[in-house]
Amino acid sequence: SVPIPAATSDEESQQATRRLSLRPADPGEFTQRAYAHGKLGLVEVEALSDLIVADTSLQRKQALKQFDGRLSRLYMGWREELIKGLAHAEAVIDFGDDEALDPDEEDDGDMDGDGGMSIWGGISPRITSLRQAMERHLADASRGELLRDGLRIAIVGRPNAGKSSLLNLLAGRDAAIVSSTPGTTRDVVEVILDLGGVRCTLLDTAGVREEKEEGVNEIEVEGMKRARIAAKDAHIVVGVVDSTDYERGLEAVDELINGDGDFDDWKKDNILYVVNKVDLKNEMKDNDCVSKSNSFGISCTTSEGVNDFLSVLTTEALSLVSSGNDEASSAALSSLEGSEGAVITRARHRRHVEAAADALGRFEVLSGQGYMALDMAAEELRLAASELGRITGAIDVEDVLDVLFADFCIGK
Repeated sequence: SVPIPAATSDEESQQATRRLSLRPADPGEFTQRAYAHGKLGLVEVEALSDLIVADTSLQRKQALKQFDGRLSRLYMGWREELIKGLAHAEAVIDFGDDEALDPDEEDDGDMDGDGGMSIWGGISPRITSLRQAMERHLADASRGELLRDGLRIAIVGRPNAGKSSLLNLLAGRDAAIVSSTPGTTRDVVEVILDLGGVRCTLLDTAGVREEKEEGVNEIEVEGMKRARIAAKDAHIVVGVVDSTDYERGLEAVDELINGDGDFDDWKKDNILYVVNKVDLKNEMKDNDCVSKSNSFGISCTTSEGVNDFLSVLTTEALSLVSSGNDEASSAALSSLEGSEGAVITRARHRRHVEAAADALGRFEVLSGQGYMALDMAAEELRLAASELGRITGAIDVEDVLDVLFADFCIGK
């Protein structure tokens, strides 16, 4: 190798690199070359991208597990099975009815007189089994994507209930302005937290109250609209209630959740009620909270009860990215993986697997219609194989690559 001369200035360094025909690598260029030469598949490239931007331990572990190729092997195995069935179908189309679709069915001698209903032989059961495997793969409540993208946790409640104080306490810094004046928070304030290895965006929202109350102006009304949108889009909602104004506070939280009628039912199971300022009303600690499950009495001033609440909030976050309420993050990640040891981590993957499963469903219908539908049934197999190929990069994915490598750091 040619030694690079020592440079004493940027200009000399640039002259040296020009003399040796060197240039800075473009964003993602090394990874792009590895992909172009077959050293990495598209799914592995995406995993490397996820690893680079990972914020938490679970995100890094998930990216590394995807980088080892298990997801690619799953999709390529499915695609190979489809191609085998498609090859047999093409043989019948090209060479006529004498070509058996399944070698095991060649000598059965019972295909005549059935209208061609058995031409698919033993292929149909395998395709049905493959479709069922895809559906099981899809039935994961988007846990892999939630872990990759992170959860959103909205803090809602009446003005002066202690929402901003709770946000600052959990964040460990003064992220939001705290004031005794109602309506201080107008826009949504976001803070990133790591809860048990799950990346969570904590959202402090404007206090929700009746628009006709004294002091409410159009800016606060807009803030309340944004608070409702934040709660609707959140994965977990934390309703903060002032212990000294419990009834009105609880009513405001319930109205926000149930008022517009379009709050997803599953999200109603992911609501935690926090009764704040218990230091001002000690006698209500266990009495007024019994009307709601998942309720906690805390004090943002003394930090009383905060650790218990944070522990339950962490467990709730882990439960959304795993198949159960795992106490340990390692158990959460292991339960996240399906029986094949792979999990969907991107909406792009889910979209193509869904399309492939739909195509196989249509194949099952057409395969029962005999020779008349042979071409159409074969086309569904071809479509399903194409959709899986788009995940792994076997089919043209230039548009995906352009976006993916543009997000890489220089030289990665």
